[in-house]
This record gives sequence, C-alpha cells and structure tokens, in this order.
Amino acid sequence: MKETMLELLRTRRSVRAYKSDQVKAEELDAVLEAGTWAPTGQGKQSPVIVAVQDPKYRQAVMELNKKVRGGAGDPYYGAPTIVLVLADPERGTCVEDGSCVLCTMMDAAHALGLSSCWIHGEKEMFELPEGKALLKEWGLPENLRGVGSLALGYGDGPAPEPKPRKADYIHKV
Repeated sequence: MKETMLELLRTRRSVRAYKSDQVKAEELDAVLEAGTWAPTGQGKQSPVIVAVQDPKYRQAVMELNKKVRGGAGDPYYGAPTIVLVLADPERGTCVEDGSCVLCTMMDAAHALGLSSCWIHGEKEMFELPEGKALLKEWGLPENLRGVGSLALGYGDGPAPEPKPRKADYIHKV
C-alpha cells in the first residue's frame, strides 16, 4: 500500500462545523464518482446516491432528520451539501453496499480537501410518508431504504485530533 493512502486514512476525521461556501461542482462530481466505485455485493451496485444542494430540499431533508432523531438545530452541522445514500432493499447486502459507498466518498472528500461527517437517520426518514414523497418527487423508487448520509463541505476550523487506537484492535492467530 502506498504511504499516501495510509496517510489519507490516518488523517481523515469527521467534521462538525462547516463554512457556508457551496462545494465546487468538480469536487462534488469527483466525490460522487468515487462512491460509484465502492465495492458492492456481487457487483450489483444496489446503492443510489442523491446530492442535495438546493436549499429547499436541504431544508426538507434536515427537517426529516430532526423529526426522526429528535433534537434541535441542524443535524448536518451547517454543511451546504448533504449526500444521501439509499439502496435497493431487495439486495441482501444493501446496508453493507451503502456503507462502502459512504466510506469511499468520505475518503475521496478528504483527498480533495473537503470535510465530511456520516449522519444517521435515513432509514427512518425514508420510511415516513414525507420521505417517500421526496423520493417520488426526485423520480426515485419509493421502496429505497435509507442507509446514511454525509454532511459535506469545507470545514470551519481545524479537524479534530484522532483518538488513540485501542490496544486490542488487531488479533493475529
């Protein structure tokens, strides 16, 4: 493995504060494309990636997440872009496939100088009538299962320091 890849993995952090500047189109396209190259069960590519930048839809997604998870404020930490990952629930590996897509996009974002944070709640969000209505409005099947999403943008401030790796992380037998 090239040292640059290990360094990328060592330095990527979840960021919870974002500048309001919208992600540049070419950077967003690169992150989204990276997601399409993530491994999926049997290469079936069950996930669907939805990039949300329109303020109307960003607000709708934010309100849905707040509804299912509770709390106040912006669950996406002010990131100007939300990247949703949904998947075909008929595929037995839909959650694993979507998780690989999310991780791949987080690493790609970091490589481009962008910040990201994995956000939960999408499974419940897209089970609600309002979530299904959004899918329909976007021309997507209403049966898609939400896997997760990314807050995506330019971090506002330094990235958090990494936690030490736990001592019993690896076992060789």
